Amino acid sequence: MSTTALNDLSRFPIVQAPMAGGASSPELVGAVCAAGALGFLAGGYKTAGGLYQEIKQVRGLTARPFGVNLFLPESGRPADPASVEVYRHQLAGEATWYETPLGETDDCRDDAYDAKLAILLEDPVRVVSFTFGCPAPEALASFARVGTFTIVTVTSAEEALAAQQAGANAVCVQGAEAGGHQGTFRDDPADDAPGTGLLALLSLVRESVALPIVAAGGIMRGAQIAAALAAGADAAQLGTAFLCCPESGAHPLHKRALTDPLYTRTALTRAFTGRPARGLVNRFMREHGPYAPAAYPEIHHLTAPIRKAAATAGDAQGMALWAGQGHRLARELPAGQLVEVLAAELDTALSELPHRSAS
Repeated sequence: MSTTALNDLSRFPIVQAPMAGGASSPELVGAVCAAGALGFLAGGYKTAGGLYQEIKQVRGLTARPFGVNLFLPESGRPADPASVEVYRHQLAGEATWYETPLGETDDCRDDAYDAKLAILLEDPVRVVSFTFGCPAPEALASFARVGTFTIVTVTSAEEALAAQQAGANAVCVQGAEAGGHQGTFRDDPADDAPGTGLLALLSLVRESVALPIVAAGGIMRGAQIAAALAAGADAAQLGTAFLCCPESGAHPLHKRALTDPLYTRTALTRAFTGRPARGLVNRFMREHGPYAPAAYPEIHHLTAPIRKAAATAGDAQGMALWAGQGHRLARELPAGQLVEVLAAELDTALSELPHRSAS
């Protein structure tokens, strides 16, 4: 593994993924960083003020470097209002069942991106990553001037090259196995497909760009981190692996579902947000996924009250149970202990590599 500024940020080449929606709590980030990995706050779906308060909380928990992830504003044309209204009508039964009105779809489309940029430039953190696109070169240059290391999430070699040309310091290569939203730059239904697996994608990106690489997608064990490093990554990002930690802000139903035999597989769906995202297949996904339009963040706002009401009612069948393909390997450990276990597994796997290659 090469020595890069990325590797200087933490003792271990382990990154806790930013998971929007509450899972990446300040407590989780603080515990991960204190244990020697790189923790990330998720800036998505928060107000700028709310994000700033969480940054202050993390700083009160650890002096170690940590990161903040931002969602890029949707760059394409707004979703077709007619398709959103058709989906609204389809969800009327859900609203009746959970006794809640559907959300308004004219809410903020840019996720307060500019305000969050301003906060992070005025009071910098060590790392900022981006999802759903690549920031303008001017924004990346501004972060460089204040000493912030920047990472752009990519799902193809072409996106990685665009990030390099824009001035990013590193890329997070997201394989199709990853839980939660696919971080594609362009959300086009014509591109909907299973996607490229992580190991193949790492090779494609490694031969396309000279940037440090964070590997993401289905990683749950130290041996998998070793495999990602051997394939050209400089670090590995794990999200689902940290969901079960007591410090995680994920709903208890979500945590239990990860290893519940009832949930046998994951799938990509637009049912909950209008953008492809991987989660445990439940009733809501089966019934509405085939009909959900490409309309982010409109569908996210539309279904938010249903997801909240389902959680309140203790009904995981109406929740967005984001999870990567390795979810059955989740371990209910404190975050610091999980980092230690992963690091030990990684050391063991790396120590066995010469023996394996010689056999």
